[in-house]
Amino acid sequence: QVQLVESGGGLVQAGGSLRLSCAATGRLFSIDAMRWYRQAPGKQREWVATITGEGSTGYVGSVKGRFAISRDNAKNTVYLQMNSLKPEDTAVYYCNADIWATHYARNEYWGQGTQVTVSS
Repeated sequence: QVQLVESGGGLVQAGGSLRLSCAATGRLFSIDAMRWYRQAPGKQREWVATITGEGSTGYVGSVKGRFAISRDNAKNTVYLQMNSLKPEDTAVYYCNADIWATHYARNEYWGQGTQVTVSS
């Protein structure tokens, strides 16, 4: 059973940094794109960043220049380095990935979410 397990959330002051990690566990064949989303209280879930299997990246405008997504394919792990954090970055952050559990079946998986709180 493939799962995405997140870690690294917490409470930080504005201007600080946090690094989120998300590891794919279980038996799997390969991983295509990996992504981060976030959901603030009372708001819809928002896409934050993507990294493709080839390493290309993309970001929502509000985090460009402050956040960096990366991956370690040997560890089946995606990271989100968050710098210059603002109170409006407060949200539950979710990782998402397109995973081939076998060579013929690809599915989308979600992590359980990790809380990031930025105090002013």
